Amino acid sequence: MSRQTDFQDLRPTPGGFDPYEAKSALQKSIRRGLEEDALYWSAELAQWNTESLWTRLKIIASEDIGLASPSAALLVRAMYENWKDASKAGSDEGRLFIQHAVLVLVRAKKSRIVDHATILAFNGELAERAVPDEAIDKHTSRGRLLGRGYQHFFEVGAKLVNCEIPDPYEARAKEMLMKKDRGGK
Repeated sequence: MSRQTDFQDLRPTPGGFDPYEAKSALQKSIRRGLEEDALYWSAELAQWNTESLWTRLKIIASEDIGLASPSAALLVRAMYENWKDASKAGSDEGRLFIQHAVLVLVRAKKSRIVDHATILAFNGELAERAVPDEAIDKHTSRGRLLGRGYQHFFEVGAKLVNCEIPDPYEARAKEMLMKKDRGGK
């Protein structure tokens, strides 16, 4: 989607650079933690096509940062929204939000796991799967046909892995819902 928009704007950046080379330079600078280079290229691109720059920054947040610093994508999105608000008001202060986003990305820990997983998932490289039994619970037609209620859901369907936060409400919630299964209120 964004590539179509980008390819419609073939004019050089204000400094005379090919915009795709400038975007590539920005991304490589962010990947390598080259802060001043990234600041330079983002300013160059902001003067060329700011929406295109934001599209690239949002992609970088998932493609090159991803799980290593999950909040980076949220911060970039927040900075984008702040930039839009400043732009509507006709303020040059929107540039602060561009550079804030760039600095977040440059300084963030990096990981390409999200990009690599996307490549595999959308190119048929993951083995075909059947719907697992734990997914057939009270929330599905098959699960209801099998008579699976809250007890099955709590014992099988709601099982968490990597849960490190104690849940003070779990026992009471289970009791209340299992009581509903038995016809109680």
